[in-house]
Order: sequence, then structure tokens, then C-alpha cells
Amino acid sequence: MRKTGGMKKILHRLEIFLDNCSIRKKFYYLYILCILLPLIVTDSMVVFIFIHSERTLRNREMENAANFVSYHISSTVEEAALFAKRISMNQYINEFLNKEFADTYDYVSSYYNFFKGVRFADVAGPGYEKITMYSENDTIINGGEFAKLERDSQAHWYQQFKRSDLTRMALFDYDTSNQPAVATKRRLLFIQKLNFFDKNKEKLLRLELNYAGINRYLKKMNYSMDILLCCEGKIVLTNGKYASPGMDFAEFSEYDRVGLSKKMELYGTNLDIYIMDSGNTLLKEITRHLPVIGFLIVVNAVLPIIMMQFLNRSFTVRLGILSDTLRYMDEDGDLTEIHNVRGMDEIGSLMISYNKMADRINTLIRIVYRNRIKEQEITVERQRAELLALRSQINPHFLFNALESIRMHSVIKKETETADMIEKLAVLQRKYVDWNEGLVSVEKEMESVKIYLNIQKYRFGDRLSYEIETEEKCNAFRIPKLTIVTFVENACEHGIESKMAAGWIFVRIYQKDSELYLEIEDTGIGMDKESMETLLWKMRNASIELLQEKERVGIINACLRLKMETNGEAGFELDGEAGLGLMVQIRIPCQCLESEVSKC
Repeated sequence: MRKTGGMKKILHRLEIFLDNCSIRKKFYYLYILCILLPLIVTDSMVVFIFIHSERTLRNREMENAANFVSYHISSTVEEAALFAKRISMNQYINEFLNKEFADTYDYVSSYYNFFKGVRFADVAGPGYEKITMYSENDTIINGGEFAKLERDSQAHWYQQFKRSDLTRMALFDYDTSNQPAVATKRRLLFIQKLNFFDKNKEKLLRLELNYAGINRYLKKMNYSMDILLCCEGKIVLTNGKYASPGMDFAEFSEYDRVGLSKKMELYGTNLDIYIMDSGNTLLKEITRHLPVIGFLIVVNAVLPIIMMQFLNRSFTVRLGILSDTLRYMDEDGDLTEIHNVRGMDEIGSLMISYNKMADRINTLIRIVYRNRIKEQEITVERQRAELLALRSQINPHFLFNALESIRMHSVIKKETETADMIEKLAVLQRKYVDWNEGLVSVEKEMESVKIYLNIQKYRFGDRLSYEIETEEKCNAFRIPKLTIVTFVENACEHGIESKMAAGWIFVRIYQKDSELYLEIEDTGIGMDKESMETLLWKMRNASIELLQEKERVGIINACLRLKMETNGEAGFELDGEAGLGLMVQIRIPCQCLESEVSKC
């Protein structure tokens, strides 16, 4: 019991000590005791095991590859040497090479008789690209398996064999004769003097081994490292990138990558076998030693877990309390205070500061924020009421003018076309009545403009002409419903109607410098400068109060809706002259407008 009580006191003192330590010191303790020391010990062991194991395995694999390549090349050349020995001891072949032929016919006949008697194809066996026997006999005709020695006396392979002063020799050669042009360039040759019976005349046997087959065999060994067989500093055989038979032997220069080298002598030719270092195989070693790594991870986790138990109450638990408090608000939206503040470290100081901050914020919320919310709610409701009032004013105003146009047309013209006008009016009226959407695309708005102008065309006849120009890229922008129609209506009623002569109405919609331009121009009676300045002021300062004056209701209505939908960014300009006409220009930043494309 005393031991248990003493342990509790020690743990309690440790907890108090950690509570009063700075967070920086706590992290130092955690890093040194729980991360640094375990990693130094365990990582040293892991690195040593992996490096030693990987190095041993790699060296063994490279040594096996070198031995296998050496054995395969040696056995291939030995088979050629055995075959060459049988040829050199064949008396029938020796007699053919020494025979003096009377003429070409004599040689050809003897040549065919020779192959009938010796069955040379069976003697040769597989594995040879070409077999050629040379003699100083001038009566021999070059071709097939026989040739005059003087034909190839200047060839590189022959000169190299002469300098060696050997009876037999294996050598690698690069054929530059280009005969035939598609022949394999790299060659492995075995050369044997045919002087067993007669040493007076020089006779040679040249065996051209299947170089491509040997190269393919090296590749099929499927070693992960590159294997290179070099002669006098040139790569003559390899399983890697230098294996193209149509290229000259490449110089070997990557001696720093050689993992293992082995020398061999092949009938007078000294060869070096280089096994290139295959690189880091650490991943394979990690896979192979997963049990050991797993054990080391467990060991590394024990000490951090023990230490974190002590740090938990001092660090994690208190931070959790602080985090939960910051995320929580009571039903009235006030920040709650932390009641159990303990410790004198940074976390304890932060809790105390938070309580002070929460008290101040709660006061500000009650005084400022809630009042501001109420004001915003009142403003929003007022704007909604104003918008509804604006919409309700449009329908009767426009309907009156449209019906008046139909009445005047029926009275004056007495034509049966009234039915067509009423149909267009019905289509247009449905657009006015349906206010489910306050915004419409420019394309749809222009359809309403065309219908309205067609109705007015019935009314005014030749006195009214119009032209509509809309850039295609502007069609998708969404603007307040009946905006352009309202200005076109104003151009008809106040411009064209009061002028006895014929007039035009132009509607232009285009985009320039990231702004949408709406221009409605007429050639009607125009306005004097003072009246134009008064109207422009009302357009720029459109409000519910100005609508109550019952003057220019449609124009002010449209301007007010444009300002409300664009947060006051819409701009208005007037240009004209009395007796000449009037142009209304509206500029709206494109970023203030919705688009049918973005909406989809």
C-alpha cells in the first residue's frame, strides 16, 4: 500500500510539473524521449540489417550472372572449336582445297561432287551464320563455302588473326563491307588454320557464329542488372541498351557503375565481363524483413505511449476543453465560459484570456450585432415590398397603351388585322402577368421588344421603322424583366407619336470593356437640354418617392429595378436634341449580371 501511495504522489507531482511547463519544453521532452532516442537505436539496426543483406544478395547475384555468362560464351566457342577441329582433320576437304582445277566447269563439277560425298550440312550442325574455307589456290572460284585467301587478305579479322600468330582464334568483328547491305554487322568469328595435312599452302576456316542468337540468349536470362562483355574497351555483347546488331561496338565508359568484373580468355581474345550495379533494392529488402520492421515499430511505439499518458491531462485534455468551448454557443448565441481553469502554462493563460474575450464579445453581440440584424431584416422586407410595388405598376401602365394602339388602329383603318394584333398582345400580356421570374435573358427580352414594335407598326404604319442589333454573346445575360420594352415604349409614345413625319427606333445590345450596353434611340421630337437634365437626374436617383410623383413612371420604374438588381452599379446616360431625337444608354458591369450559361 505504501508503495502504491508513493507512486501516486510521484505521478501527481509529475502531472503538476508538466502543467506548469511551457508547451515548447513539453515538445522537447516528447521529441527526445519518444522519437529521437528510439529512432536512433532502431533505425541504426534497420539500416545495418538492410544494407548488409542487400549487399550480400546483390554480390551473390552478380557473381552468379558473371559465371553463367562466362560458361555460356565458353561453351559456345568450344563447340565451334570442336567443329573446326573436325574440319581441319577431314582429308577430303584438304584435297579439295589443294586441287588445281582446269577451268570453271571443272571447279563447279568438283564442287557439287564434293558436297554429295561429304554431306557437309550434317557435319556443320546448327548455330553458325556462315562457314567459309580459304586457300591460296588460285583456281578456286569465290562463292559458297570456299574462297581465295587473297579476297579477304585485307580484312580486319584476317589482319588481327595474322598478328596473333595463333593456330586458332576467337574474335569479335564489325563488318564494314556492306555485302549484303542488310547483313548483320556485328560478328563473333572462330578462325582455324587448316594445316593438319599440308603446311605448304595457307588454308583457313572461318566460322561466323550466330551473334544475334547469343545476344538474345543473354536477354532471356532475365537478370535485373545490366551484363556487358567487353573486348579492348568496347562492348561486344550485352543484355542492355548496347545490344543493337546493326551498330558498331560502343566504347565502354561507365566504370564507376561496375558492381563486379571478371576476366576470361577465349582463344587468344581477352574479355572482361562487367556486371553493372542494379541500384537500390531497399524496397525488396523491406518486404523481406517486414517481421523485423514490425517488431521495431512496436518497440518505438511503447515509450511514446507511456509518455503521452502523462502529457494527456496536461496538454490534450485541456486543449480539448478549450476547443469544445470555442465551438459551442448557448441558445441565445452567446459564447460560454470555461469554469475549470487549471495550470499556469500557456494553455492555462489562454483559457483565462478566452474567458475575458468571451465576456466582451457577448456584450458586443447584445449591443451591436443583434440590432444590426434587425435593421437588415427591416431593409430586406422594405426592398421586397418596393420590388412588388414596382412590378404591380408596370402591368396596367403598359396594358393601357397597348389597348389604345389597338383602338386607334380599329377606328382609323377599319381593318380586319385587329385579330392578329390582339394575338400578339395576348402573347406579350402573358409575359407581363407572369412574375415568377424577375429576371429574363436578353434574348427573351428582345422577343418582347419585337412583339411590341410589331404592334406599334400596325398603329403607326409607315410613320414607324425600327432596327434591332444584338450581339450573340449578350443573349445569355439576365436583366430585369420589361427593362428594354419600357424604354422602347417611351420612344414610341413620347418620340414618334408626337412627330408627324416618319421616324425610326434603334435598339442596340452589345458588350464593351466588360460592360453590357443597352441603347434605345429614336428620331422623334427629342427633348430640350433642361428637360433632358431633369429626366437624367430622375433616372440616376430613381426611388419609390419619385414614383409617387406620377411622372415618367415607366422610365423611373425600369431604372429603379436595374439599380436594385445590380447593387447600384447600373449607369445611365441621355443624348439628344429637341426636334432630332433622343438616345438612352444604359451601362451594366457584366460581373453584376447573371448568365443563362452559369445558371445551367
